[in-house]
Amino acid sequence: MKPILSLLTLVLLATALRAEIGVISPADAKKLIDSADAAKRPVVLDTRGGYKDYFRAHLPTAHHINFDTLRGTDKGVPVQYLPDDITKALLARAGVDQNRTHLIYATGEALPNDEILSATMVAYVLEKFGVKDIRIVDGGIPAWKAASYPTTQEYFGNPPGKLPAKGEPGIGITVGDVLKAKSSAGAVLVDARPHNEYLGHDDVWLRKGHIPGAISFHWARLMAKDNTHQFKPFAQVKAELEAAGLTPDKDIVVYCGTSREGSLLRFYLKHVAKYPKVRLYEGSWKEYAALKQHPAETKENQAR
Repeated sequence: MKPILSLLTLVLLATALRAEIGVISPADAKKLIDSADAAKRPVVLDTRGGYKDYFRAHLPTAHHINFDTLRGTDKGVPVQYLPDDITKALLARAGVDQNRTHLIYATGEALPNDEILSATMVAYVLEKFGVKDIRIVDGGIPAWKAASYPTTQEYFGNPPGKLPAKGEPGIGITVGDVLKAKSSAGAVLVDARPHNEYLGHDDVWLRKGHIPGAISFHWARLMAKDNTHQFKPFAQVKAELEAAGLTPDKDIVVYCGTSREGSLLRFYLKHVAKYPKVRLYEGSWKEYAALKQHPAETKENQAR
């Protein structure tokens, strides 16, 4: 006869079954934040790069973690992800915890505002370090305010968190992995930057164009026009993704300029569209452009 599961085991099992990575409405986010049960309240992370924006107004119990504190120059290449030990320390200090739900948000509204990318980047980092319960507040702080929910200027500091013992490093890949993957049957390499950057019509990058073979799919095509923090429903973009060659049977590798745009495209394909295999080239174009032994191209590609 099998032993009876302890109450604690049942609770932990139920928690694991509820854990997911995806989006959450402002209304459901507010219910979690307002929960009478302190154990059910989430870790709320304001990921905006502008700390003065946090000072002006943020969600109740939001802890500010500037997305760019998780990156720095490495071997001359700017905004590379920090070493794992430093990242773990920063996440734990922000209260990221293996047993908690995490609500992540930033600002939206309209392009050129792209603060949603800070939210998906932080969500990616949490997932990579093994966190299983992550929700991006759909619509961000603009949607929260539009619903007339309260904001605050009070600071909120989370107690130190405890990260899972095992992470998911395989969701991120290196340039070597990209070079192998892009020539594999069934693989699609997709550039999430604006189309002009993909074609090399910009004044930003050390080299112009994109990784040979990559197709173009700008991340903003997945977002509402009046709120760049609000995701379009999958049914609304399914045909557009399929027309670009982004289908669930493919092994999809995403990149962009610095990995933020790529993190959003990956988040959508993996956690909204539920595609099974989507990985992010973390170094992205800023690293690849510096590796001049590898070719670049400026011609338009279509998925195979």
